[in-house]
Formats: sequence, C-alpha cells, structure tokens
Amino acid sequence: MTLKQKIGHFFFPAVFINDTEENIQATEKLIRECHIGGLTFFHSRASAATNYESKKKVVYTDDSYERLKALIIRYQKAASTPLLMSIDAEWGLAMRVEKTPQYPYALTLGALPDSQSQLVYEVGKQIGLDLKAVGIQYNLAPLADINNNPNNPVIGYRSFGDDKNKVAHFALEYLRGMNDVNVLGCLKHFPGHGNTNVDSHLGLPILKENLEELLENELIPFIEGIKNGVDSIMIGHLAVPALNNGKNTSATLSKAIIEDLLRTKLQYKGLVISDALNMHSVSNLYEVKGELEWEAFNAGNDVLCFAENVEEGIKAILSKATPERIEESYQRILACKEKVGLFESEVSIEDSPDFEAASVLNKKIAESAITTLRDNQNYHLITEASKDDRLGILSIYKNAENAFSKTLSHSVKATSFAIENGDAIEESDFIKKSGTLDTVIIALFVPKAKPMQKFEIEESVLIMIAELFESKKCILYLFGNPYALQVIPNLKAASGIVQVYQDFDEFQETAANLLITNTPTLGRLPVTINNL
Repeated sequence: MTLKQKIGHFFFPAVFINDTEENIQATEKLIRECHIGGLTFFHSRASAATNYESKKKVVYTDDSYERLKALIIRYQKAASTPLLMSIDAEWGLAMRVEKTPQYPYALTLGALPDSQSQLVYEVGKQIGLDLKAVGIQYNLAPLADINNNPNNPVIGYRSFGDDKNKVAHFALEYLRGMNDVNVLGCLKHFPGHGNTNVDSHLGLPILKENLEELLENELIPFIEGIKNGVDSIMIGHLAVPALNNGKNTSATLSKAIIEDLLRTKLQYKGLVISDALNMHSVSNLYEVKGELEWEAFNAGNDVLCFAENVEEGIKAILSKATPERIEESYQRILACKEKVGLFESEVSIEDSPDFEAASVLNKKIAESAITTLRDNQNYHLITEASKDDRLGILSIYKNAENAFSKTLSHSVKATSFAIENGDAIEESDFIKKSGTLDTVIIALFVPKAKPMQKFEIEESVLIMIAELFESKKCILYLFGNPYALQVIPNLKAASGIVQVYQDFDEFQETAANLLITNTPTLGRLPVTINNL
C-alpha cells in the first residue's frame, strides 16, 4: 500500500442513512479513489450538527434500519480494504436510527447503585450486539466527561454524573460490555467537556483548570480507561489555555494536549480520533481546504472524523507529514480493524434488532435507578386521598393514556387528567375539577433533554405547577433530565418528589408499581440539584 493510500485510512467522512442516490454514489467514488479507512453514520443531513444553523426539518422514515444495512453492504463492496464502520450510539442505535432499541441515557445509568454496575455492562453489550447486527464495529461512546457544570448545554444527560470515580467505573463497564461482543468503544471528550457552558458544535468552550486540577478530576476516567486498554479516545473541541501557553487553541488541534499530555505524560498508545471536524468551533478556522485536516493530524489525531475535505486533506498530509508518523497512525487503525475481525470474514448482517432484550434490560434498570428525592409519606397520601375520592393524576406533555397513569389507575381510585401544552391549561378539565382534589400526582414528562429554554417547559406550565405545590398535596414524578428540577419554582413546597429519568413504558410502569406497593426506590441522584 502506498503512503497516499495509507493516509486515506485516516479519514472517516460522514455518511447519511437517508441520503440521495447521487450522494451515495459520490461516497462510493470516495471509497474507491481515496482508500478511506471508515465511515461515520448519521441519520440525515438535516439531523447532523450543522442543522443548528440551517434549521432543516428532520424527516423520519420507517425504513432507516433497512437502508442502513443495505448501505453498509454497498459501501463495503466498494472498498478494496474493509471499512471500519462507526456511529455515535451512546444510548443505542435509536440515537441515529428510528424504530430501533433505545437504552437509558448515561445520566440515568449514573443513578444506579455501584452494586448494580453490571447493568451498565449489559447496556454496552446489548448496544454492541445491535451495532454488529447491521455491520457496525465501532461505537463512538461512552462519554468520560464529568458533568460538574449544571448549565452545560451539550453534555448533561450524556454523562454518568458528577462523581469522577463513578463516571470512570461506569464508563469502563460500558466499554467492557461492547468489547466482549467484539465492538470497539471510545472515551470522549478528552481532556473533559463536563465543566463547560458552551456547545462546541457552535463555539469553542474554554476550560480554566490547570493540569494539576485536571489530573484530580476531569482526567480520572481517561486515566482509568488507559490503564484498562481503552480502544480509542476522542479529542474534544475545547480549549485549555493552561496547557497551551495561554492560547485558546482547540484540543483537537493541540500537540501539547494530544502528544505531550495524552501520549507522553499519560502513556496512551491507542487510537486517537478527533471530534467531528465539521463542528463550528474548528471548521471555520482555515480558508484553504485540507488545512484543517492537516492541522488535526499534525496535532496527533489518527482518525479525522467527519472530515469534509478528504482529497485536499490527503494531499496536505502527504506533502507535510513524515513517513514514520503516517505509519504510526496507519498501524493503529489497522490494529483496530484486526481486533474486530474485519479481515477474517465478510461482515454478517442480521435480520432485525432485539427489542425484547432491550425491554427486559430497561425494566431492570428502572427498578434500580428510579430515585426518591422527597417522601413525606407518599404512599399514605395517595391511599388516604383515594379512599375519599380526592386523588388526581395529572399528566403534563402526554395524554392521560400513558403507561404511568394507566398503571396507577388500575390500583388506586383516582381521576386522570392531562395537559399536553401550556395553551390548554385554562380550558382543561383539570382546572375545572381541581377544587374537588386534595392530593395530586403530577407526572411531568419533560419535553427536551437539553437545558435550552428551560427544557422547553412553558412558563405557564411552571406557574401552574408552582401554584399546585402551594394549594394541594403534590407528589411530583419527573420523567426526564433531573436538571429540569432546577427550573421548577417553589419545589420545596412539593410533598413528594420522585426522579424517574426516562419516559420509556418500562420506567413509567415501574415507577407506578413502586408507589402502589410502597416499595423503596434504590437509585441515587447522579448530579447535584441546587433547589431541592
């Protein structure tokens, strides 16, 4: 293989499951002519990070899973050397592909007791099996970021929490699960994206910590990963001036962070992959096509993820890099391909994802992760109010036929209500009949996992909840990101608070059954909430 062909292996351009035939043929041409090393799959162009500006509508289809399988077969046939297929599937294929199994967010897993860490292993294993079933060998997950900034706009629910040791432990369990079914994993976003308040898809976050502080906290999960032979580490688009002579240079483009810190000081010998090079924190830095790709490679990255200028990048690296440096990165990529058996046999594609296994696992996680934050005799409150026909169940942002409400209604005498948006409050049956109620179980299904615009909880909804806390005995069940608790006013007036994390049916049914049977919950809040 020529040097130029070896350089092609460093490039993992993005491909889109729901793309046009013209785009698919262009990718096949790229595979044949540039000898790229792998591909990174996204759902569609509209769903990729650049959609933040374009605001293109994401169109969901029923056949994305079948299209993904067909594309992988097609792209592999176009390659002279087997491609390493990658995807960002932190909580399963469902992160990118509709109608596929979804597993809990990392923050939900972070609520599990340490004694239940085998469930994190099972999540990694099951996700690995789902990926293998479509011909994907490399999951760009999990996060090793410690979410110690509640205002973080992009990490939050994707992190295992704010405890460095638990993040390290659970990240390793997730990796071990994937590795045991022969799927590669990736710790990200080195040197730690948790304590930031800027979305690196749009701007450049800046970490103010010095090396000593990073070694005490942010770097702990990465250090543990290195000790345990992690397959790859992704470099984050974030600046650490203390490591760069005071300069705000993205870690992705910093030799000081990749070569000096990660390679030399931390003795990491595995694969280094850049975060997506289309992200605006770095993509707008260079006018000449190929320069960004060269700078990322020169800084120490082996794999250039979501590289948009493949031909120009290959040319730039070929003209500037030493043969020795090219060989080092090529051998690391080759070792990963060999580890997952890409050269041993044709990639097998199975028929369908295993929804039943996902459901069984999700129920086990729900039983151990749901967290009681306040219990002023919650069970006693509902049983007494039920006897007097003064108990209400109010579902917010879902209709009254949700699994939580229905499961409760089978066992306690209660009137079910629903308010599906803030505009419906005034004319709702709940407002008209709430005067007859003494106790209200509020099931708040948080609209968004990210904190922008208060998780998209409308102000009218927040005002109504705050007033209910004052006027009724209220037990709040929050289905969603626990940081949403921080935007709910008057929270201290709530009689009870239970954090459920996910809105999966398995979580809804489990939450209801735990209340009905007066069974203590086992989960612990994985992050600090300021207003409890």
